[in-house]
Amino acid sequence: MIARLLTLSFLLATAAQGQTLPPDNATPETLAPSRIFGARDVFSLAQASDVQISPDGKRIAYTRLSGDIMIDGDRREIWLVDVASGSQVPLGVPGSARPRWSPDGTRLAFAATGDGNRAQIFVRWLSSGTGAAVTALPEGPSDIAWSPDGKQLAFTMFVPGNGTSLGTPIAKPDGAKWAEPIKIIGEVHYRADGGGYLRPGYNHVFTVSADGGAARQLTFGNYDDGGSIEWMADGRHLLMSSNHGKDAERDPLNSDIFAIDVANGALTTLTARHGPDEQPTASPDGRLIAYVGFDDKLLGYQNHQLSVMNPDGSGTRVLTAGFDRDLGNPQWSGDGRSIYVDYVDHGVTKVARVSLDGKVTPIVEGLAGGELDRPYSGGGFSVARDGTIAMSAGDATHPADVAVATRGGSVRTLTDLNAGLFAGKTLASVKPLRVTSTAGGLPIDAWIVMPPGFDPARKYPLILEIHGGPFASYGPVWSTYDQLYAAAGYVVVYANPRGSTSYGEEFANRIHHNYPSEDYDDLMSVVDAAIATGSVDANALFVTGGSGGGLLTAWIVGKTDRFKAAVTQKPVINWTSEVLTTDGYTSMAKYWFGKMPWEDPEQYWRRSPLSLVGNVTTPTAVMVGEEDHRTPPSEAEQYYAALQIRSVPTALIRVPSASHGGLADRPSQLIGENRAILAWFDRYRPKP
Repeated sequence: MIARLLTLSFLLATAAQGQTLPPDNATPETLAPSRIFGARDVFSLAQASDVQISPDGKRIAYTRLSGDIMIDGDRREIWLVDVASGSQVPLGVPGSARPRWSPDGTRLAFAATGDGNRAQIFVRWLSSGTGAAVTALPEGPSDIAWSPDGKQLAFTMFVPGNGTSLGTPIAKPDGAKWAEPIKIIGEVHYRADGGGYLRPGYNHVFTVSADGGAARQLTFGNYDDGGSIEWMADGRHLLMSSNHGKDAERDPLNSDIFAIDVANGALTTLTARHGPDEQPTASPDGRLIAYVGFDDKLLGYQNHQLSVMNPDGSGTRVLTAGFDRDLGNPQWSGDGRSIYVDYVDHGVTKVARVSLDGKVTPIVEGLAGGELDRPYSGGGFSVARDGTIAMSAGDATHPADVAVATRGGSVRTLTDLNAGLFAGKTLASVKPLRVTSTAGGLPIDAWIVMPPGFDPARKYPLILEIHGGPFASYGPVWSTYDQLYAAAGYVVVYANPRGSTSYGEEFANRIHHNYPSEDYDDLMSVVDAAIATGSVDANALFVTGGSGGGLLTAWIVGKTDRFKAAVTQKPVINWTSEVLTTDGYTSMAKYWFGKMPWEDPEQYWRRSPLSLVGNVTTPTAVMVGEEDHRTPPSEAEQYYAALQIRSVPTALIRVPSASHGGLADRPSQLIGENRAILAWFDRYRPKP
């Protein structure tokens, strides 16, 4: 009998048959306050992002994201924190974001909704508390930057284009009701995950007076100039990163650093190597420009290295050639003698200071932020002139808060945004798990999540949760999913198998043109290590993961039947169809396979989970967002159809309006997804 298509609304109202579950896994009608983290708490999570310290180091502006059950999402607003006392006040502009301090620290520029319900740039004078919109833009601005004298603001903005046309439409009679006109696509980059099918046009650079007035466009042409922008110390030039190559859309990594003459918009190309050159920033005295990038070797993964050059592009020097980590977000010290950068090391996000002779000195660690659903490494920072660092910081039981670190590295957390939510609740604990892979004895970093009220005398069912990417990393930071799994009585393990970032280029490229492969062995070794703790029931193992983790979930059930059930989320199932239907189709085959599908079909098939579907006996549900343009729904549906044809127990879980990156953005959908997964696992969980 063909299994029914399970919808989120059905699963939200369905308890696992024959199972005794905690209160937060009951039907919505019986949800009640709990002493453990549960479904209703997901709506109330808060975190700090875009933490910006004032030039004098005395105040911090940050964007607070506060969950709101009535809108099924986050409310955003800038808050100001006094560094000395830790006291904070809201800016008083709901929906405000992207705070940027003026060079003298007396004003704050930010983006917020203005007249006509369009995003505009606002400026707030801190001494008087008054503010005003300084733009009247037709599109939302991004990447705001102050000029050194505080008189101008630079920003990037989308400029619509005409797009491709074929034929001339005929005139419609007055009052006629015709179908929507046909749509013609001729662009290489025509859709994006989270953006859907794109409007024709390009991002360009603009300036506007900090006192308000008409914005002036500086860059033109069929190029996307939407990268980061910074002012040169002379105030007469801007720096930007953009790809103006001969075939930019088919060679997306080949970006360069450009100087823009603010007076006339003239562009000067400062870098020339083949590969990405990004995030330019000028030293306080204007003598040097720092940036990150690498020489493209067509590998699956390469570290961004920190370089400096003279203002005219000469004298290029790589400062961190011997530092085997990916560096980003370069920011000059106040004295211009060093550059601060962030990087991830063994899953932990850190900030280091790099001197001009290339010495790398770690300063602080524990940055966090970004996605709350899974424990991805992340976070951001900014630096005051005196070297004080402001950052978004957190750990496995605290989403990102605002913290500061002195030049010596001592850290002080200034906010506790979830104190009220977590008061009186017992959260799942997260501990490192030592793992040695059976494939070559490779050390693998892993973490084990213990349920609230963990009893070492009991044996618990286990969920292996696998990260995506594959070039990404998990770390000891907050995960809503893992907390909910643990609250339902599961031990959870997650890990960074080979191919993960934060362990250097060699570790990441162990899966170069060979993914999936021995990362499977790494993950099985993680499960074995968890069982060896004595707290896991070896007969109650479950597996799930998203994106690359969804691919590995489907790969695992094609290789072994040791798991009682699986849920593969937004997976890659058939590499031939994936590389030609993903929004990143110009680069995925080029870097991850080396050949096109029609040039090496055997490689594509050998690395596709669909090639193993004939082995699958594990009950496996499939989940995907209906607006996923990274691993399109057709991937999930291929797998669902194949499992149905083979009579393997399965279900297709479609998440309405959800993109790939936004699968868990709406709290109600995250809860629905989590409950669907738990209901599926509980269906096959051995009865006590």
